[in-house]
Amino acid sequence: MQLQDFVINDVKPLNITDKISDVQLLFNQLTYSHIPVQNNGIYLGCISEADAYCFEKAKSISDCNYAIEGFYVRPTTNWLDVLEAFAQNDTNIMPVLDEKNKYLGYYELNDIIHLFNETPFFSEPGGILIVEKGIHDYSFSEVCQIVESNDAKLLGAFISKMGGDLTQITLKIGNASFNEVIQTFRRYSYNIISGHEEDSYIESLKERSQYLDKYLNM
Repeated sequence: MQLQDFVINDVKPLNITDKISDVQLLFNQLTYSHIPVQNNGIYLGCISEADAYCFEKAKSISDCNYAIEGFYVRPTTNWLDVLEAFAQNDTNIMPVLDEKNKYLGYYELNDIIHLFNETPFFSEPGGILIVEKGIHDYSFSEVCQIVESNDAKLLGAFISKMGGDLTQITLKIGNASFNEVIQTFRRYSYNIISGHEEDSYIESLKERSQYLDKYLNM
């Protein structure tokens, strides 16, 4: 399904001349964090619920136009960039403008997240593995080679954390002996941060350590 199929236009943009009291009333009726604002049919941006309740009811939006946030996406914007726009602007509604900046409607955050949940990263069975290596020492080609060398399928990968000199990569792996993949990453000097399947390598080390302790205490 095309992302454009999710454009909603049941909530019309407010006019710049509308009163703040009307804005507050609309927020009382909706669950959106923002509402689009226009002037003579031209999209200006969005006013947030948090800001709307900070202004005097008798004022108009034009008196508070400095609080209008000008975020939007295009119909051609891919869903991952749309999701990023939601996150960057801390909103659950995203206006959609055409190439002539005409307001077409908006996306709801829940609809975009639903699309994300339908990707193989979430919908296909497999294990989640988080690995860590120096920021200048890893490469995605190496990560893919490690996974595929174990006859596994890489269903998705992304950088989930960067801090200091280290980078963490989250992987979704299917059709694999999970522990063999983990041990191969160790041989390539990756730290294993988390593996959502039993890590038999660690369990084996624990068992050997317990046996050694028991032997030394005999």
